[in-house]
Amino acid sequence: MDRRRLPDANGRYRERGFWDARYREAGAEPQEWLGGLSRFRRQLEAELRPGDRILVLGCGNSALSHDLYELGYTDITSIDFSPVCIEAMRARYAHCPGLRWAVMDIRALRFPDASFDVVLEKGTLDVLTVEERDPWHVSPPAAAALHQVLAEVSRVLRPGGRFVSITFAQPHFRKPHYAQEAFGWSLRHAAYGDAFHYFLYVMCKGQRLASPDVALGRKLRQPPAPAAPALPPPPAPADEDYLRAIEL
Repeated sequence: MDRRRLPDANGRYRERGFWDARYREAGAEPQEWLGGLSRFRRQLEAELRPGDRILVLGCGNSALSHDLYELGYTDITSIDFSPVCIEAMRARYAHCPGLRWAVMDIRALRFPDASFDVVLEKGTLDVLTVEERDPWHVSPPAAAALHQVLAEVSRVLRPGGRFVSITFAQPHFRKPHYAQEAFGWSLRHAAYGDAFHYFLYVMCKGQRLASPDVALGRKLRQPPAPAAPALPPPPAPADEDYLRAIEL
């Protein structure tokens, strides 16, 4: 289960206790948001290198970190907002010394700059916008939360490092948030799946955004256009005025 927080009507995020209760209810079996590694293994492994230092954001009780460990990626740090979740994952995979677990808010990472070769998230950022009413116009609190997370990801990536985001979010909704020049990375994406598509976005730290992506990102930061003034109602037809006069 990769969902960490849900915004309430005021744009705030549910308290840690909410997620602790959810993970207690979930039990011991791994749960996957967007499916397990087999669905996107080929696309993801194309972005990984032997010996990569990998950070998994919002790991939940997904088996993704362990599955990557089994494939030979043995330097993986996984974080989650819920202490209950992290305690359970640490116990479940105690036999894997290269897997490290920490309770942490993805908006305020407690790692030094340039700590990781790869930052990976699977469905975690979707939580920040899951209750948005209009995906074309994300609310200021949700947009600010996304920006906070992405700024932190950029900070902890080393030059040449990759941020890999696996999500339901289609490019026209998600790319403007990723395509910010301040993050100092390039942007590309690919779709996968058959009847229903998921998307894998890759941002490479130290590479330049393509010009169309720069324009897309700048458009997101522009203030909304002022609303057009309301027009006065049209005058009533003459015959309508005549009928009203008769009724009086």
